Amino acid sequence: MNFVNGEDIPMGFGMALAQNSEAMTRFSAMTESQRREIISGTHQIRSKSEMRSYVEKIAHM
Repeated sequence: MNFVNGEDIPMGFGMALAQNSEAMTRFSAMTESQRREIISGTHQIRSKSEMRSYVEKIAHM
């Protein structure tokens, strides 16, 4: 996946998005700056469960 001007999506985030179709749809519909902000937020996440929770929040934005 590559949604942001050459900036790849972190693997764990991409995997979590792939498991949540609603979050994937919402993320794909975001502006470039919104996607960058979401990706930036993933850098503080340290576990799979935190990542799943983070992605779940995207699904409900």
